[in-house]
Amino acid sequence: MLDIKFIRENSDIVKKACQLKNINLDIDALLSIDKEMVGLKTEEQNLLTQKNAITAKIPKASADERPSLIAESKALDEKAKAIKPKTDELELKLRDLMYLVPQIPSPKAPIGKDDNDNVEIKKFGDLPKFDFTPLDHVQILEKNNWADFEKIAKVSGSRSYSLRNEMVLVELAMHRMAMDKLMAKGFTLVSVPAFAREEALYGTGHFPNGRDQAYFIPEQNVYLAGTAEVQINSLHAGDILKEAELPILYAGYSPCFRSEAGSYGRDVRGLIRVHQFMKVEQYIICKNDPAESEKWHKMLLETSEEIVQDLELPYRIVECCTGDMGAGKVRMYDVEAWVPSEQKYRETHSCSSLGDWQARRTGVRYRDNDNKVQFVHTLNNTAIATPRILVPFLENHQQADGTVRIPKKLQPYLMGMTVLGKKS
Repeated sequence: MLDIKFIRENSDIVKKACQLKNINLDIDALLSIDKEMVGLKTEEQNLLTQKNAITAKIPKASADERPSLIAESKALDEKAKAIKPKTDELELKLRDLMYLVPQIPSPKAPIGKDDNDNVEIKKFGDLPKFDFTPLDHVQILEKNNWADFEKIAKVSGSRSYSLRNEMVLVELAMHRMAMDKLMAKGFTLVSVPAFAREEALYGTGHFPNGRDQAYFIPEQNVYLAGTAEVQINSLHAGDILKEAELPILYAGYSPCFRSEAGSYGRDVRGLIRVHQFMKVEQYIICKNDPAESEKWHKMLLETSEEIVQDLELPYRIVECCTGDMGAGKVRMYDVEAWVPSEQKYRETHSCSSLGDWQARRTGVRYRDNDNKVQFVHTLNNTAIATPRILVPFLENHQQADGTVRIPKKLQPYLMGMTVLGKKS
């Protein structure tokens, strides 16, 4: 959400942001509603001011003057009350439109329409060269009895999975390794519930757009969140923090749920696009300062790189273009790991800087050292998300004898094991 004052004074910039982010929003219509609402509120306030002035005269008025003053006071009050429903209606319309206004992208962000226009900025690691016929991740999992897809689908529906045996331990090991790294960097580890109220999803910007991606439980009036960012972003809703408390670094561990609406027929095999997964999310609340945000954005990206490097996966980093970064982002990077069976890189981490866009939605502020109250900046990035990361992990580390090699940094979390699986 942007400041309405900023939108009034910079409508051309906001219109350009809508264009760059492929957001169909009529800013002139929004400003028209705002102008009408402000006009009506001013009229209402003027009527109440006149009414109060007349009411103040009544006690000192003569018996002959009082009836007319009382009548005039009531008439002004009725006029003010008649305006109130209209201003309330306009406030709701304006609020709904304000939720759709995008953040202004950084001038450093590449301009583009969709992910085809994202810009590769780094590659790391050598792509594997197999002297045998490699398997894809589903074949590896099924060969070693490390996952079930068919039976669990009958129980839980399509795009479900059930990890088995050593792969359950591998998943837990990856999360533990990531959490140890984050804790060493000063993050506060937080486990959060899967549930979130509607206002929390509005707070992150997942609502109103994206509502079709969330599972709703009407009896409890809660949603299943798709990332711990949702819950953590609202932990300080309405708070006024002290500058000395910033930055706040959270590492949120949670089950995540996404309906994947609109993706039918795409990536339906195996572990790529499932409805439920586990994730450790990096989340930072910092001062309202572009340089400070840029510093923490860089740190978040470097931390994710370290984790992918610890897993010994070849990867690349792309900077997302304006049309692919989402409404709330100032700037965004994706880390993508190499998937041999598909001969392409797939996104495993998404690193975003949102300025004060989320903070305005949740009312998270801080009092700076000059005693000025400002909205905080927020940033987030994946630390590890499973089972998606298992796809490049299994495929890149498979060996000719049918086993899967365990990277050195992960071995301590798997009782020192160096390989998994049965030899062919």
